[in-house]
Amino acid sequence: MMMLRTATVSARRCFTSSASRPLYIHNNLQNDQSHHLPNGDPDAKWYDLRSDTVTAPTDEMFEVMKNATRNDSVFEEDASVHELERHVAELCGHEASLFCASGTMTNQLGLRVHLTQPPHSVVCDSRSHVHLWEAGGIAFHSRASVSPVIARNGTHVTASEIEGNLIERDLHTAPTRVVSLENTLSGMVLPIKEIQAISDMARDRGLAMHLDGARLWNAHVASGVPMHDYGKCFDSMSLCLSKGVGAPIGSILVGNRDFIDRARHFRKLFGGGWRQAGSIAAAAKFCIDTVVPTMAETHALTRSLADQLVDMGIDLQCPSHTNMVLIDTARAGVSVQDDLIPALLRKNIKIGGMGSKSRIVLHHQIDQECVDAMIQVFRDVVSQHNTQRFQQEEKPVAVAL
Repeated sequence: MMMLRTATVSARRCFTSSASRPLYIHNNLQNDQSHHLPNGDPDAKWYDLRSDTVTAPTDEMFEVMKNATRNDSVFEEDASVHELERHVAELCGHEASLFCASGTMTNQLGLRVHLTQPPHSVVCDSRSHVHLWEAGGIAFHSRASVSPVIARNGTHVTASEIEGNLIERDLHTAPTRVVSLENTLSGMVLPIKEIQAISDMARDRGLAMHLDGARLWNAHVASGVPMHDYGKCFDSMSLCLSKGVGAPIGSILVGNRDFIDRARHFRKLFGGGWRQAGSIAAAAKFCIDTVVPTMAETHALTRSLADQLVDMGIDLQCPSHTNMVLIDTARAGVSVQDDLIPALLRKNIKIGGMGSKSRIVLHHQIDQECVDAMIQVFRDVVSQHNTQRFQQEEKPVAVAL
C-alpha cells in the first residue's frame, strides 16, 4: 500500500453553492427494472439498452466456462483466476490484482485499504458512483466523509477544482486522504492530461489516487490511451468486467502486492471470498480478449444514434463520448415514460427513464438493426406530437357575440 507522506495539505477548500446540472443516470431503478413486456413480439429478439450490465452470456462464454479450472480461489489455488488477475495487472502496469463480485465491492475495498484511520475524507466528482450509488459505502465501511466537487465545465473535474476542495489537517477537519476519479463518467472520457495533473498534485501532497474505472476500457478504446498509462496515475484501480466488457459477473481491483494482500483480507471480512470462481474468471478473460476489440464499433453506433436524435430536436444532457446517450426530450415535447418507453417496448426495445430524461446505453449486443428501429420509433413519436400540437393550434377560437 502506498505510504502517505506527512506533508501538510496547503490548499484551502473552496466551498460553492453552485448547482450541478441534474443528470438522469440510473437513479430511477424501479422504473428501469420493472418493464413488463406487453405488445412486443415474444418470438423476436429483445434489445435492452437500460445499461451495459444487461448483456447475456453467449454460448462461446459457456464453452470457455466449461473448460476453466475448478479449484478453490479463497485458498488462491485456481489457475483461471490467477490468469485473469495476472493479465489485468500487467495491462495496467501494476503488480497484482484481486477478482471480486462487483464494482461496488472493488471500489469500497480499494478505498478502505487507503483509509486506514479516521478522521479522514475522500474528494471526488459530485456525480461519481462511489459518492452517489454505493449505498453510502465510504461512510459505512471506512468511516470517512466525502468532499464532492462540482465540475464547472459540465464534463469533468479539473486539477484546480480538486485542489481547491482538499481539506487540510486541522483540529476541526477530516483531512483529505484519497482522491477518487471516475473514467468514464456518464460515458464521458476524463482526459489523460487532466488525470496526470491531478495525480501529480495529489502525490505531491501525500494523497492516494484511486480510480473507479468501471468503464475504463471504453475510455481506453475511445481515447487511444494505453491502460498502463492510466495505471501510472493511480495507486489503485477498480475495473468492472460485467459492464462494457460484457462478462456475466465480476470486477477486479488493481494495485501493488502489499495493497492487494490487504484488500484480499478485507474481501474476506466483507464476506466476498468465493470458492470455485474459475469459470467466471475464464469468461471475464474471454470477454477482455473478444468484446473489448468491438467497443469502437459500439461507440460509432452510439455517436450515430446521438447525432440522429439531436437532428430531430432531442437534447443531450452531456456529450456522448463512448457508449452512452443521455437525452432530454422536453424541448421535443414528448415524455420518456409515457410516450417513448411504451412505443419502444412494442418494438422489443427496452430503455429506462423518468419524465423527459433517459440514459441509453449501448453494448456489444446492440446492432445497427436496433439503432435503426429506435430512430424510427423516436421519429414517429415526435412527429405524432408535432401533428397533435399543430392541430390544437389550428382549432378555431369561439368568439362570444
